[in-house]
Amino acid sequence: MARLLPLLVIALGIFFWFRSRRSAGRPGRAGASAPGLSQEAAALGFLPQDRQDTDRLMRDPQIDGAREAAQRGEWEPAARALADAGRDWERRTALVIALARVAAEEDAWLTAWQTACPGDPGAAAVRARSTVFLAWELRGGGFAKETTAEQFEGFHRVLMRAREDIARAMELDAEDPSPHVSDLWAGLGLGYPHAYVAELWAEITTRAPFHFEAHYGALQYWCAKWHGSAELARDFADKAASAAPAGTLLPALRLIAFFEHLDRPLGARQYRTPEVTAMTDAVLADLPAVRPDHPRLAEVRHLLAFFLVQQQRHAEALEQFRAVDGCVDALPWAYFGDPAKLYCDYRERAVQGAR
Repeated sequence: MARLLPLLVIALGIFFWFRSRRSAGRPGRAGASAPGLSQEAAALGFLPQDRQDTDRLMRDPQIDGAREAAQRGEWEPAARALADAGRDWERRTALVIALARVAAEEDAWLTAWQTACPGDPGAAAVRARSTVFLAWELRGGGFAKETTAEQFEGFHRVLMRAREDIARAMELDAEDPSPHVSDLWAGLGLGYPHAYVAELWAEITTRAPFHFEAHYGALQYWCAKWHGSAELARDFADKAASAAPAGTLLPALRLIAFFEHLDRPLGARQYRTPEVTAMTDAVLADLPAVRPDHPRLAEVRHLLAFFLVQQQRHAEALEQFRAVDGCVDALPWAYFGDPAKLYCDYRERAVQGAR
């Protein structure tokens, strides 16, 4: 027995060493310093789950500064930011949306702005979009069967008021497509007829033919969950993407239309067909021509990261995760109950798959 004891100690040592090595190779376990952050992800500089901002799509000093000032009750930075945007319609619409979200919660600063500067088209555009946001907040985010009659009544009443605000904003700046984009979102709730939306779309594209935010809103209208169908949505996305010059992000519409009509959006196999792979490649090919400060570039990168993980293209997915880490208020994560957790889960799949 005395002779066997050293051999037993050596055998046990080898066993525990081998087991520790196997554990170290498991995703998200060994050396994890925080929830949603494995040792490997930390080494790549990624942030833990609790440091993912679920209220922002991206960090933008000007937009963030204007929004934070509005939250403090100051309207002047918002006015300056919109003036600086000029005829950059993508940026102007992004500012309008960010400021309108604040005004939907507390609008005293916006009222002060409109009092100090009657007829300011920027303030009017923010007011129009904020009224649309307020209506959707009254409705709530549930399915129609989960929404009460009182919620629907308030929703439609405020949307009708929004139409008045939208018309006023259109009058004050006939060139700005932002109020027309707000009208698209009012139309989702009010059920605008197809013919009216076609006219509205002509007004938008006359002003800004490749406006991504406008295309996204129109695509939602044409989805089956609102006033169209999978076929209409995919046809809209394909026509827009096919006609767009490089750098518009519009090829991403095909991915969004595809995602919106999946019965099981987290199932992997459906993302690996040649058709979906080609759609993903088209978006990747568009990225080099996109301006770095495009307000929706981060969201498209998030969407790409998700599709690339589903296609087991982990190294390519990591490139997208590196570009967006820290802000996760984006497709597809925002469609699910815990966007930060889902984001970190997919990011970890890319980290481990790329090893």
